[in-house]
Amino acid sequence: MVLIGVVPATAAGAAIPIILTAAAGMFLATIWSARIGESASAGISGIVGSFFLSYSLLVLGLTHNWYGIAPAAVADTQKVFVISWLVIVTMLVLGTLRLPSTFTLLFTLADVALLLNLLGVIQSSANLAKAAGWFVIAAAAVVMYLFFGSASHATGGKELPLGRPLLRT
Repeated sequence: MVLIGVVPATAAGAAIPIILTAAAGMFLATIWSARIGESASAGISGIVGSFFLSYSLLVLGLTHNWYGIAPAAVADTQKVFVISWLVIVTMLVLGTLRLPSTFTLLFTLADVALLLNLLGVIQSSANLAKAAGWFVIAAAAVVMYLFFGSASHATGGKELPLGRPLLRT
């Protein structure tokens, strides 16, 4: 919401309770998935939960000066954060190539959002940040599709089609 301009950047911390709760849920999903032997699901949930947690710590730390980062170095700190997650999510995209293509689409959208966000920070561009926000919303739409397909299956209906894997053996 901050990236697309619905909420001002000064209110970025308002989402932290939601994001931390999402991280907790993702870590519970990680444990559950690992417990039943679903290592791909556990890995994906763990990475997403780690992103949510690290984002929360970044925003909280920067807004409360926990890390002693000078205001002039905040943009560089954001660059390090986004570059690190760009690498991790790119790894995740490559790791999903044998999963149904909806998963690859999801993480490709997230990767593009991170890249646009990085370029927006580097160039101080509100337009690039806004484009990143729209890619985040597109990724959220894919997550909703995945959830509805899973919920349909869990309640006795048909699963929604997830697409063929991009790599097949």
